[in-house]
Amino acid sequence: MSVNTTQFKHVSYLWDDARAGELAGDEVALLIYRSNLLGADLRLTNYGGGNTSCKVMDKDPLTGKEVEVMWIKGSGGDIGTLKKSGLAALYVDRLRSLQNVYRGIEHEDEMVELFNHCIFDLSSKAPSIDTPLHGFLPFKHIDHLHPDAAIAIAAAKDGKKITEELFDGAIGWVDWQRPGFDLGLQLKQCLDANPGIRGIMLGSHGLFTWGDTAYESYINTLEVIEKCAAYLEENYGKKGPVFGGEKLKSLPEDQRKKQAAALAPVLRGFCSSKIHMVGHFTDDASVLEYINSNDLDRLAPMGTSCPDHFLRTKISPLVLSLRPDEELSDVTAIKEKITPAFEAYRKMYEDYYNTCKHSNSPAIRDANPVVILYPGVGMFTFAKDKQTARVAAEFYINAINVMKGAEAISEYTSLPRQEAFDIEYWLLEEAKLQRMPKPKALSGRIALITGSAGGIGKAIAKKFVEEGAVVILNDMNDERLAGAGEEFKKQFGKDAYTTAKLDVTNAGEINEALETAALAFGGVDLVVNNAGLSISKSIGDHTEKDWDLLYDVLVKGQFLVTQAAVGVMKKQGIGGDIINIVSKNALVSGPNNAGYGSAKAAQLHLSRLNAAELGADHIRVNVVNPDAVISDSNIWAGGWAEGRAKAYGITVEELPAYYAKRTLLNEMILPADIANACFAITGGLLNKSTGNVINVDGGVAAAFVR
Repeated sequence: MSVNTTQFKHVSYLWDDARAGELAGDEVALLIYRSNLLGADLRLTNYGGGNTSCKVMDKDPLTGKEVEVMWIKGSGGDIGTLKKSGLAALYVDRLRSLQNVYRGIEHEDEMVELFNHCIFDLSSKAPSIDTPLHGFLPFKHIDHLHPDAAIAIAAAKDGKKITEELFDGAIGWVDWQRPGFDLGLQLKQCLDANPGIRGIMLGSHGLFTWGDTAYESYINTLEVIEKCAAYLEENYGKKGPVFGGEKLKSLPEDQRKKQAAALAPVLRGFCSSKIHMVGHFTDDASVLEYINSNDLDRLAPMGTSCPDHFLRTKISPLVLSLRPDEELSDVTAIKEKITPAFEAYRKMYEDYYNTCKHSNSPAIRDANPVVILYPGVGMFTFAKDKQTARVAAEFYINAINVMKGAEAISEYTSLPRQEAFDIEYWLLEEAKLQRMPKPKALSGRIALITGSAGGIGKAIAKKFVEEGAVVILNDMNDERLAGAGEEFKKQFGKDAYTTAKLDVTNAGEINEALETAALAFGGVDLVVNNAGLSISKSIGDHTEKDWDLLYDVLVKGQFLVTQAAVGVMKKQGIGGDIINIVSKNALVSGPNNAGYGSAKAAQLHLSRLNAAELGADHIRVNVVNPDAVISDSNIWAGGWAEGRAKAYGITVEELPAYYAKRTLLNEMILPADIANACFAITGGLLNKSTGNVINVDGGVAAAFVR
């Protein structure tokens, strides 16, 4: 089957014959290859959305006979990143034989447990609720996706009629029904009644397509979605302006970003009334077209249609009534203006829950919105972590595209509230949530560690990410910062961090870094003042320039960063942590150390003063005092090592052993030791401690605080 790839305008043709040829004969490998290609195009399906399958003949390990086995994306997987370990493998005959014990749609949920009796590969993934939808169809390869273009038709008021006319009967139709065993039977009935069809549209839900080979299924899927998308494009504007035309103009891009950065911490505070949330902001063109339109007030409350959409985005968004150019400098006034909107949203959600709940429904979940729309500016999403917030934004953009298409060809319809509730609070969905790993200690927390492209700062940043936080990596040196960013991306993924160039003596760069934090994550919770330098000279050799530099970076830098960060924390109103990396030298007098030691002493006392002032806002200020952290540390540059060696009458090479031997524990101090101390302060066990000093120096008696 040859394909002219230029025939696709609205989807991406990514099939590589050479790569597929290497997988020839391995249908499961081709399934994974096809799945990854489909998942790579967000116009076809979103993260975690849809599923794919193939049926192959294999030898039964118990009988040695050839049996038909279905490999299908397992529960909770993502086709774009699917590997064999993410597939479930089931005996097809056993799966189909479950019809013999099926007691009807009111007993749907009990069938999921019975899938376990159909498992072929005991090491494979747990089967998903969509397993029977693939199992009851006879085709070797099947794709079930949630393409915006297809769902726009599926969610249109007369979607069934449009589907029939557009595809001349070649695509079947099954009305909306919650996924499960009965929906699988409905698909089979549709196929039996319409032999020869090439796919089935699921009302308000998505699309099923298939083929005898992986390639034929892939092409069939692309062609059907392409036809849907082309049909929508032909109809945009025929009924009138998209979304009823423009109601207001967007701010220019730079002003949108400024306004979003100023408001994000306030919104994050409201959304974090139960647990700390992490945010995401986008001013994508499709978002602006929707939120600036005349139809926003009509469409937004309707909610989404596809189950995958509202599971990620909640039943509907919160729409702010602020002007695009609203003055946001008076935080108290803005909070007073926004509070009624949040109170109304929470009441709406509670009423939705109380009206639709069943006797065995799970307890109500967080009533705060996930999606917040700010006309003229953009869209905020808030969730338990960055990836979930980002994916929620992607799903709501899918929902916008669906509304746009459905309105262009007919009239958009969302799921009835009861149907939506029965998906959101489905006991099987609740069971899936309960199986998820418990949040890590710093989940939902946002950290800015100054000087985090190397040494102690990078070690702290890594520790915080490992414990669930997201971080704003920063440094004065572009090359070091870029290198650290690549390292974090490789080790933790793109959602764990963002980067900002930062000179702690520059108030403008500090504010820009915090704006970056607000746009990327919604604000900041944990600030570690770590950036520093060292100069070791006798009082006679010390210059005024040396003195000013030390006090600018260490003291003024700590003050400026703390001052700016506290402003963001107060906007959020959910407390925060400030940790100042000071030094043993703040407490110990030694030779050749007048400038550095006195600056460190100033840092220490400034920490005490800040702790005393900020306690009422639940902002805790604590100190970690390291000593002699030699590994990967900038502090040893600029002649410091030579100066300290000279002061102690030894060589630079002898310094590590010298420092270790002079401690009570005879231990060298590493960046990871400082990172562990910072985590000890922030990890939850010391939540009622502020104004404290933790020495991480191996034990230097002269540096004991008391």
